[in-house]
Amino acid sequence: MKSIIYPASARGHVDIGWLNARHSFSFGQWHDAEKMHFGALRVLNDDIVRGGGGFPTHPHDNMEIVTIPLTGALAHKDSTGGNGIIKAGDVQVMSAGTGVRHSEFNASQTDEVNLLQLWVFPKKRNISPRYDQRSFDITGRTNKWQTVISPDETEGGMWINQDARFSLLHLDAGKEITYTTKFAGNGVYLFVIKGAVTIAGSDLAKRDAIGVSETAGALIKATNDTQLLAVEVPMAL
Repeated sequence: MKSIIYPASARGHVDIGWLNARHSFSFGQWHDAEKMHFGALRVLNDDIVRGGGGFPTHPHDNMEIVTIPLTGALAHKDSTGGNGIIKAGDVQVMSAGTGVRHSEFNASQTDEVNLLQLWVFPKKRNISPRYDQRSFDITGRTNKWQTVISPDETEGGMWINQDARFSLLHLDAGKEITYTTKFAGNGVYLFVIKGAVTIAGSDLAKRDAIGVSETAGALIKATNDTQLLAVEVPMAL
């Protein structure tokens, strides 16, 4: 097993007024040669968008983009016709493919929205752009993995153009669970949304993460009530 710790305190930080963002991997003006990606996972931004703020229309191509609101609500509009509001409990996935333009704005003029946005390199390039969003029952992740993104739609998640899998978990203090990879050769990036856990022998707290590879699974033990995001991705690009 190989593992690498990503402390919350080592993330990049950008605050431009309407946006207060933490970057787990190099993004925009923040660059760290040691933090370019974990396998096919290229971006994990922890964004707080203040009331009335947002990202004006901008382009993407050949990237799988997943957005997970933690608090508040985000209004989305894109050139595929995707148009809606996502809130805590919802997940959005967009295949940029040959090219897409989209905007994202806080749906409130007063309240903040906190979201995670993740980018994954695609399996196939230049596919037709596509958009999907879904509401998930958060009770379905209590002490068990709830898969929200997977190329195998029989798992109950939304499709992604990659052998990648996103799963969410609410693990009660004192409980333990194993994450088992679905695809041979994949690694898993485990991000602590809140709480405290021990993973692969390492103690992690809120917004810490660990990347685990060259193993079929990782044991997770909660020392406090914990919310966790697991992002399974190919390690070879």
